[in-house]
Amino acid sequence: MSADDTAHMAHALALGRRGLGNCWPNPAVGCVIVKDGRIVGRGWTQPGGRPHAEVVALTQAGTTARGATAYVTLEPCAHHGKTPPCADALVTAGVARVVAALEDSDPRVSGQGFARLRSAGIAVTTDVLADQALRDQEGFFRKVEQGRPMVTLKLACSFDGRIATATGESQWITGPEARRRVHAMRLSHDAVMVGAGTVRADDPTLNVRGMGTVRQPLRVVVSRHLDLPIDSALAQTARDIPVWICHGPSATGPRRTAWADTGAHLIEARVTGGQMDMGDVLRLLGTNGLTRVFCEGGGALAASLLQAGLVDRLAVFTAGMALGAEGRPALGALGIDTLAEAPRFALDSVEICGADVLQLWRRA
Repeated sequence: MSADDTAHMAHALALGRRGLGNCWPNPAVGCVIVKDGRIVGRGWTQPGGRPHAEVVALTQAGTTARGATAYVTLEPCAHHGKTPPCADALVTAGVARVVAALEDSDPRVSGQGFARLRSAGIAVTTDVLADQALRDQEGFFRKVEQGRPMVTLKLACSFDGRIATATGESQWITGPEARRRVHAMRLSHDAVMVGAGTVRADDPTLNVRGMGTVRQPLRVVVSRHLDLPIDSALAQTARDIPVWICHGPSATGPRRTAWADTGAHLIEARVTGGQMDMGDVLRLLGTNGLTRVFCEGGGALAASLLQAGLVDRLAVFTAGMALGAEGRPALGALGIDTLAEAPRFALDSVEICGADVLQLWRRA
């Protein structure tokens, strides 16, 4: 692996991240085409998943792609979907070499894209900045391999782990810089998810604000009984920004009809032990195409995800204030008796975010 290969792949990865949250159910891929040391084409997966990154870059490069090197963050697809295979597009364009970060685990591709390139006489180099690419593709791979989206759990709390006072006041524990960062995180996920209690208490919109004109993530609510206020902000905006509600079999017919009339998409999931089965909820979200979900609580939903081992990343914003034992905890009951039972995460980074601290954790 040369320094040039590393630099160009880093560029392709940065481009690919522009598609995160925008191109599900497809992976967010970046592509850079280099000829004689000069970049002649670049692209990333477009909103809705097409055109693919390679096609965008090849179109920009035109005839200069012949004899060039293409840097791609994921193995070029080899199957006919709604568009022809990208491996064929690279062959037709006459590129001399393809450098890829990762092999695609989708069984429709999984090595076949590389094989098609090699059979056409194109040199293929793989595993360039693979660790970085794997992080970017975690959501896509989770859906392909486990049938569910990647879950990022966000907590914003006082330094004693409280998300509201005893009376429910919570706006604002963290400052404007932290809130802006949360909006950026929403933007890089396919959906924002909350529990019914959060909708009833806060009446959130769960949209991205202050980032210009962007493609909004859809909103997911987990509500066992579908007992949500029909005059809420989510109901009023469901035809503008999609709202999906995951509910249990006990949700009554009138409630289902009322929410369906708002334009919301209703998904019935299993209930286990009197609680929504979050494994089934996430499986159904994956079946519907989601790859990256940003969960913003509340405490009961966060605890159920942690109990089920379904949290892949944690984003914890900590404010410099204390609310005491009477405040509302960030997490509901986990039923833990020993430290060995506690879910554990590995620290990725710590950074100052205005007057607050942001810790990013990954599943250990």
